[in-house]
Amino acid sequence: MIKKNPKNPNKINKNQLIFGNHSVEAALLNDKRTHNELILHENTSFPIEKYKSKIKKVKFLDHKQFKKQYGNQQSTQGIVLKTSEHGGLSLKEFLKIEKKHPKSVIIVLDQITDPQNIGSIMRSCALFNCNAIVVAKDNSPELTPALLKVASGAAELVNYIKVTNLRRSLLDLKKNGYWVYCFDSSDNNTSEINFENKSVLVFGSEGNGIRDLIKKECDIFIKLKTKSIKKYKIDSLNVSNATAIALHEFYKN
Repeated sequence: MIKKNPKNPNKINKNQLIFGNHSVEAALLNDKRTHNELILHENTSFPIEKYKSKIKKVKFLDHKQFKKQYGNQQSTQGIVLKTSEHGGLSLKEFLKIEKKHPKSVIIVLDQITDPQNIGSIMRSCALFNCNAIVVAKDNSPELTPALLKVASGAAELVNYIKVTNLRRSLLDLKKNGYWVYCFDSSDNNTSEINFENKSVLVFGSEGNGIRDLIKKECDIFIKLKTKSIKKYKIDSLNVSNATAIALHEFYKN
């Protein structure tokens, strides 16, 4: 008998590795996860007693063993958690929940592939009450240990939603009452920001920007006010910094 694929691939409970103190502690606080094993470097200090009831197994490794299995201690802080993925919401499920809130902001990332940037954006989302990042399945990284470490616990709060067709998802968002704001460095774009209560903020890669087919679904085009230093070719913000500024503008109103 052929097994049918699950309706929502986001909900498959795969095993996941999480590195670093903040990311591991945040995961341990998430009751939606099943924590299979905590691996600690022999010289690492960690509040095991606080989380002992949540973890099936705790293991200590000496320096040689730890380095062989998990690489340099600096990148992991000597802390590795083997846990289940807590699953995630589909865009449809997320919108059903957000419908109850009078104010909502969603980040859409078009072809941003750097895990460091996405981890930083996820952290900004958590701090500015943005509950979802929407990306295309074909051009976005997985939630790797490195990305989760940069997010520093934010992955437990922010939905990382992968969709098959980003343009179609923007159309769905608009049907649900969202206004779509495209952040682009073109000179003819407005620098005035007046967000609607239901807003989608779209950002593209630093090299290629936002694709034209995505721009077609944007309602308003915004260029963040910055000083251009042409002599040293400093003319734009890193995408994670730009996202943080845009989220702050939405959050403060």
